[in-house]
Amino acid sequence: MTTAITREEALALLKKYNKEPFHLLHAFTVEGVMRWYAKELGYGDEEEYWALTGLLHDVDFELYPEEHCKKAPELLAEINAGEDLTHSVCSHGYGLCSDIEPEHVMEKVLFAADELTGLIGAAVRMRPSKSVMDLEVSSLKKKFKDKRFAAGCSRDVIRQGAERLGWELDELFAKTIEAMKSCEADVARQMEEV
Repeated sequence: MTTAITREEALALLKKYNKEPFHLLHAFTVEGVMRWYAKELGYGDEEEYWALTGLLHDVDFELYPEEHCKKAPELLAEINAGEDLTHSVCSHGYGLCSDIEPEHVMEKVLFAADELTGLIGAAVRMRPSKSVMDLEVSSLKKKFKDKRFAAGCSRDVIRQGAERLGWELDELFAKTIEAMKSCEADVARQMEEV
């Protein structure tokens, strides 16, 4: 899986339709997480594709929340995104706002990690350090079990994501924490530029 789209084109499109710092933070985080997963899972030659899919996965969410994953193809067409990238972006909402099922390993990772990065981000904001660097899987598991904590992060989607990958929840948690550690400093730098 490759794409002819540059990060500059992808970022310009993202910023055209997303102004809220929270949404940009999420996009940069998922981009970094997907980049880490590509290398970790042996898809290093597809790293840019994985990262751009992560960056653009919620391109339509801020302005068109009721049409999430349905408006994305139209927006992605503005930068001549191919069918593969459009399919990948739309598949992350499978079962919630999309009927496009995640097929490729990358799509399954995005499906699982998207919701989980939100939960981890909420957990990090509650920590004295405000950093993922000292977050343990055991702490995340407690937050995951507390249905009131970050209630908007679907535990069912996270569970389904782990199942689609054939992983235990602990493995998904541990890997995604490591992925977020790998990009925390870069995400912070990008947010300073926003």
